[in-house]
Amino acid sequence: MADFFRKKKKVCPMCSGKEIDYKNVDFIIRFISKDKGKILPRRVTGCCAEHQRVVAREVKRARFMALIPFVK
Repeated sequence: MADFFRKKKKVCPMCSGKEIDYKNVDFIIRFISKDKGKILPRRVTGCCAEHQRVVAREVKRARFMALIPFVK
């Protein structure tokens, strides 16, 4: 009965071969909340710890280069 409630483990997109770059705005937007523009946590994005730090760095770079806004 408890098997119905198990969630599938998320796979890190970068570990599966996807590269992240601050210039790829369409991919970076997936890691930002829609309402306030905050960086989403690991439990939501499914990234491993190493790549979550990369995501945070690339989001900050994209914000600094004015590719994405700091707040919505």
